[in-house]
This record gives sequence, structure tokens and C-alpha cells, in this order.
Amino acid sequence: MSDLDPRLRERFTAYRNDVVTKVSGPGPDQARQLLRRRRRMTVAAVAAAAVVLVVAPVVANAALRHDQNRPVPAESVQPTAPPTSAPPTPPPTGSPTPSTDAPAGPDGRISRAQLLAARIDLPSWPPGMSAGGCATSNVRLQTDTTKIYVSMLTDDAFEHGDVDGDGAVETIAIVACRYGEASAKQVVAFDRARDGRIVTVGRVVRTGDGFDDILGVETTPAGSVKVQVADIVPCCRIPEYLRREQVRTYRWNGQRFSQTDGPTTFGKDPRLTDLRMTMTHQLVDVPGADTRRELTTVFTVTNAGPVEAAQVAFHSIEGGERAGGDWSRCDPDPAPQADQPSCLLPGVPVGESRRYTFVQLVPGQPGPDAITRRFLVAHCDAQDRWWPDLKRTDNEVRSPLPL
Repeated sequence: MSDLDPRLRERFTAYRNDVVTKVSGPGPDQARQLLRRRRRMTVAAVAAAAVVLVVAPVVANAALRHDQNRPVPAESVQPTAPPTSAPPTPPPTGSPTPSTDAPAGPDGRISRAQLLAARIDLPSWPPGMSAGGCATSNVRLQTDTTKIYVSMLTDDAFEHGDVDGDGAVETIAIVACRYGEASAKQVVAFDRARDGRIVTVGRVVRTGDGFDDILGVETTPAGSVKVQVADIVPCCRIPEYLRREQVRTYRWNGQRFSQTDGPTTFGKDPRLTDLRMTMTHQLVDVPGADTRRELTTVFTVTNAGPVEAAQVAFHSIEGGERAGGDWSRCDPDPAPQADQPSCLLPGVPVGESRRYTFVQLVPGQPGPDAITRRFLVAHCDAQDRWWPDLKRTDNEVRSPLPL
């Protein structure tokens, strides 16, 4: 380089120094400044992206609503915690409601003719009825029969209703089995199987379960069965006015019918009272050639309550010729409801006693057909209707001699 011009060498040295400075990498300080500058650029880019994410939905929703207001800048929106989900509502307690999508049971509406034409199984009869012949298996019901121990369909109207909760109606009928002048009865629910056969759902109730007669049935919209029952059967010389009636309600519980409403017993009949009778007598010979004797009988009747006895009826006290006493006071024409008394007389108030005297001429010696009679007193109301006594054993006495 010694051949170069000094001024040229000087310019070349300055040029070299300038190029080396620009090509060489930065020092430590410069590197740290560069790193800080790049970090600031990254943070700014992330913030800009967040602004885009927040502002974009706001702008889009505003456009959908044709909102003329400008969206709120992202930096003025404070982030909020997502709402807490409410706990699920617990299912209601109680019996589950059947699904409306479940298929209903077969139609159990059965006509009288269809039931009479079918062979069916019946629930059991009261004790003793099956032994007598009232059938329960493969029964063909009869009607209008006077035969005893034959299962029959009564003349009562059928009832229809959904009594087992399957969404279809069933048929309610009264069946009976005669055992004399009266009949055992039961209320039975019938239905159809899927193949159309008539089947028995179950017995609602039967006589012997606290009553002696069934008068009718009725179904309710809720699926209950109302049964009209009576405490006695008006037969066998028992007058109909003695009958007491009740309505008892039954419902299917999934296995059988059970009572859900109405009285469960009849209890003591409030129309009855307690009469008590005692007797004294006197037997004397009749003067003269007459072989008869005079029998004077005095009955003391006490009303122990609780019902006033408007009249008292004496039964079976005849035994000779009437000869005095209260015979002349007897009602000459009592109504049939008095049950043909020997004498019907004014009665006894509650808590009081009355004496009744009857004089008769009787044979001196009892005849071959003479019997020892039982004298009976009974309560009759003002309409001559005879009523049972609350304690019948103290209503009668034995005659003093065969008559």
C-alpha cells in the first residue's frame, strides 16, 4: 500500500471503517433494547386482537338490530363472570303421572247380553254360599230365576267407568245367588283382555261385609264406585220400613277395592227402644156349674228408652173367653204393620211404667191341644208400625198354665 497516494490511502481507510461498523452485530446494550422493543410490539398486537374480538360481536348485533348507536369501545367494557346455572327443579312428590303416550287398556264396556253369553270367574261368595252351590269358576250367569244356589245377574243397571286407572272404561254389575227368600249379592268389576275375552277385575264389596243387601251402584269421574247398601233384606215377613240405607265409596288400589268414604257400620238403630215386661196372675174357680176358671193376668211394662213407645202390642195372650180388664180398650182395627197383635193399647213414655190387665175364662182342665204360651210385648209407633226391641229377651214371659 506504500505505492498508493497518501490522500487516496486516507480515503480508503475512512470508507473501510464505516462499512465494518454497519456490518458488525449490535452489542449487549443494543440487544436488550431490541428485545424490549419487540415485546412492546407483541403486547400491542395482542391488545389489538382482543379489541377486534370484543368489538366484532357488538357491531354484528347492532347491525342485526338496525341499531344506530355506535358500539361501546372495548376498553370501556368490564368483563363479567358467567352466570351461575340454577339447580334443576326436583320432581314433584307423590304418585307418578301416567305417560300420555302409554297405550290405553282395552275397552271394557260390556253389555248385559255379552255378559250373560260369556263364561266368567266370580269372586268368592260369603261363607256357606259356595258350599251350598253358588259357583265361582267358569260361571254362566242366569237371570230371572227362582232356583236357589244359582249365580245370577240382577236387574240392576250396569255402570261404566275407568275404575282401575288404565285409561279405558270397565263395567260394574251386581251379581247374586239366592239361598231362600233372600239372596247374597256382590258388586263385581269386569273388563276385557287384549284378545277380547271378558275378565274379572275384582269384587268391590259383597253382602255379609257389615250389611245384608245391595241396592245399587254408581261410578264417579274420578274412578270410584259408590255402593248403596242396606242393613237388612225386606223379606221373610220383615217390613221394608225397617231397612236403613247408606252409601259407601270404594276405590281400586292396584290389587283390590277398599273403602275410601262413607260410614263403615250401621250402629244401633236410633228408632228402637227397650221395653221390659213382668207378669203376675191369679186363677180362681167360677161359681156355679161352669167348669171354667177365671184367669187374671197383669202385665207391667217399663220403657227403658231411649224412644217413646206411642203404643204397645201384646201378642199370644189369647187363651180363653175375654171377660174384662183392658180388653175393651184394644184397638179394634190395627193396621197390618202391627203384625196382628192380640191387643194394641196406648204405650209407655220413656222412663215410666204402665200396668195392663186382662181377664179371661179358661177351661178348668187344659185340653189335649193346650200349650204353654209365651206372652210378648212390642213397641208400635203412632202409625201402627211394629218395631224390634233393643233387648228382646226381657220382652216376654211364660203363661202360668197351658192354654
